[in-house]
Amino acid sequence: MNSTVALTLALPRGRPWAALEPVLLAAEVPGVQEADPERRLVATAAGVRLIFTRPADVVTYVREGVADLGVTGKDVLLEDGAGVVELLDLPLGSWRMSLAVRAGDLPWSRLLVEKGDALRVATSYPVTAAAFFAARGLNPHVIRLRGAVELAAVVGLADCIIDMVETGRTLREHGLVEAELVGRISLRLIANQASHRWKATEIGDLVRRLSQALHQVPPK
Repeated sequence: MNSTVALTLALPRGRPWAALEPVLLAAEVPGVQEADPERRLVATAAGVRLIFTRPADVVTYVREGVADLGVTGKDVLLEDGAGVVELLDLPLGSWRMSLAVRAGDLPWSRLLVEKGDALRVATSYPVTAAAFFAARGLNPHVIRLRGAVELAAVVGLADCIIDMVETGRTLREHGLVEAELVGRISLRLIANQASHRWKATEIGDLVRRLSQALHQVPPK
């Protein structure tokens, strides 16, 4: 790593970046103003290196020590958050994790009782789904998919799905309705365990600036 870099931040591309960028600007994080995550994956300015990646991969870069800090969604941490330190809740965006069923099926409460452990659940979040049902004393068949989870319910692969929802438009377009909220999802600032110890001053300063910036920038 370049010795002139004091902190490296792993940041998410796509929609999370759109929600996060105004807060980073308000916190005066170097390099953010000139950042272009869709064209340049690495940027360095004033001792801070920014690396841009998929939200699901941010944890890996932080855990492995390539990045001192990172920002990713709580959904990612619920699935794969071991080995990092969660520092700050960044209540940005309007995401939620929901359980959805086909609009014409039995009411969810009745379907849950009738199916029990025979329920088939499709999701990209198998750990979260298993924990959600375990809290209800159930152990359904969880089917892990990498994307287009709605399709599983449409074609009958699953009785229900658990997925991230923003506006709900995609669910409606596929004839699905939200039956139960699994949890609200926000962005979180995380740290590498060693960096959290050895770079406490630099990290503490950034956490303070981000906390202040959250009060200056209205959430999207």
